[in-house]
Amino acid sequence: MAVKTVTVSNERSERDVVPLVKLMTIAAWALLGIGLVLSLLSLDHFSDRNAMLMIGIGFMVGSVFVYVIRTAIHLVHSRAVSKDE
Repeated sequence: MAVKTVTVSNERSERDVVPLVKLMTIAAWALLGIGLVLSLLSLDHFSDRNAMLMIGIGFMVGSVFVYVIRTAIHLVHSRAVSKDE
């Protein structure tokens, strides 16, 4: 029975993560912008029954989560790369 080993270079793994980090950054800012626009358009009736306001706040909270996940992916990847060197 033969054993195969696979080596992965650091350069390849960095190229795989950088576009994801950039995409998630753009998505987080886009979600924040959509949330701000929706919230500002429906600010006249400030109530929990105002669906557009609640959706806007949800977009803003979601953008924070996307940015936190993006930051975690970036930090884990940078730590793995520094550990390999």
